[in-house]
Amino acid sequence: MGELPLNINIEEPRWDQSTFLGRARHFFTVTDPRNLLLSGAQLEASRNIVQNYRAGVLTPGLTEDQLWRAKYVYDSAFHPDTGEKVVLIGRMSAQVPMNMTITGCMLTFYRTTPTVVFWQWVNQSFNAIVNYSNRSGDAPITVGQLGTAYVSATTGAVATALGLKSLTKHLPPLVGRFVPFAAVAAANCINIPLMRQRELQVGIPVTDETGQRLGHSVTAAKQGIFQVVVSRICMAIPAMAIPPVIMDTLEKKDFLKRRPWLGAPLQVGLVGFCLVFATPLCCALFPQRSPSISSRRGGEWQAVHIL
Repeated sequence: MGELPLNINIEEPRWDQSTFLGRARHFFTVTDPRNLLLSGAQLEASRNIVQNYRAGVLTPGLTEDQLWRAKYVYDSAFHPDTGEKVVLIGRMSAQVPMNMTITGCMLTFYRTTPTVVFWQWVNQSFNAIVNYSNRSGDAPITVGQLGTAYVSATTGAVATALGLKSLTKHLPPLVGRFVPFAAVAAANCINIPLMRQRELQVGIPVTDETGQRLGHSVTAAKQGIFQVVVSRICMAIPAMAIPPVIMDTLEKKDFLKRRPWLGAPLQVGLVGFCLVFATPLCCALFPQRSPSISSRRGGEWQAVHIL
């Protein structure tokens, strides 16, 4: 085998992002929860491999598969703009285990007002950490913006949950199980535009086909934020719609009636199973680069927006 070439473009995903399959493979790798188990030494080793390769220094014996593995490990733990190590629960690889736990608890403890308020608050607190940890270098999130989005999303989620909870008191129990999903959907519609309000004000970067930056586009920002909201809501649908139906059926069976303590862990497990697939597949719904933004000069701009 020959030496690994130094012209592999590791600044772009490994798989073709113009296809849904290519994007799905990329996000299955990005959101892989196993990356959370890597030690500090393994993370540093991956960072060294990537930084050396970018500098034109090839690690002896390195294969292309090992290079890409190091790149994805590096991306999973370090901020792309600042280079700082991201707090553990703010990493993309923490999305499945964290959302599994929080969503499972929201679906389990939905009957009383204190638990509804508590778990909606926990969910929005986690979202704030994720949003801050994955903030953009082009449009950084200020403390004020973060606080406004956090308070607004939490208030919206709690108000929606409590309002719907009161309306469903006289409806079948299954209907009440979908209240957490409605609250999460409402919070996403509030939280994401607020967190990315700077993009709505000044636009997001647009480039030509060669990657040369041409300017900023507010239209592209609106399109990107809309797609993010849609993907986040779609991401929540399997995890917050399928388990309630299954649990409503199981709780009528003698097995769970005799062992009510099994309800919470079983629901968390069902949510986790759904999220393992829903998280990367819904992240892959839309391309990270949109090739259809028309410029005033008559050409085509390629808008860049990260989910």
